[in-house]
Amino acid sequence: MKKLKTTLIVWIAIYPAITAILLVFGTYLNHLPILLRTLILTLVLVPLMVYFLIPFWTKVFSKVKLPK
Repeated sequence: MKKLKTTLIVWIAIYPAITAILLVFGTYLNHLPILLRTLILTLVLVPLMVYFLIPFWTKVFSKVKLPK
């Protein structure tokens, strides 16, 4: 169940973050080559995930007890 919980936390953190970035900057990013677009997205998303979103959602889900 720990892997399931971790997977859920990562998905809940990354899906809205990607969606928000694409909604805000998608028009500008669409004009770039795919490799550069991916580089920019990962340069923004990886630190956001590691330092803010994953710790936040981990704290939220630490209160949720899943069956073993």
